[in-house]
Amino acid sequence: MDRFAWINLLYDFYGPLLTDRQRQLLELYYEQDYSLGEIAGELSVTRQAVHDTLKRAEESLEYFERKLNLAMRYLNDRNRIGEALAVLDDLAGGREEALIRLRQLLREMREPGKPISENGVL
Repeated sequence: MDRFAWINLLYDFYGPLLTDRQRQLLELYYEQDYSLGEIAGELSVTRQAVHDTLKRAEESLEYFERKLNLAMRYLNDRNRIGEALAVLDDLAGGREEALIRLRQLLREMREPGKPISENGVL
C-alpha cells in the first residue's frame, strides 16, 4: 500500500483523535488534493507551517496505529476473509485441506493473536 493510501486509512481510523487544525489540513491535502502552497494561501499561513502541521498529524496517526494496531488488523481480517471466500470456492471439489484452512482462518479472525496449531485446531 502506498503512503498516500496508508495515511488515508489511518485517518479513517484515528482522525477524530487529531486536533481540528490537523484534520482540516489532512483533509485539504489528502482528500481534496490541495498543494502545500494552496493550503497556505487558503488559510493565510506559511507553507512551512502547513508542512509542519501535516508532518505532526501524520506522526500522530502512525503513533496511534503503533499503539492500537486497528488499521493492520482491519487489513489482515480483510485478507483472511478474501482467502476464506476462495477456500469456500474450492470446497466445490470436496477437498479436506480446504476445510482445515477455512477453520483456521475463521479461528484467527475470532481470536487474533492466538497461535494456531499445525492442523488448524486450537
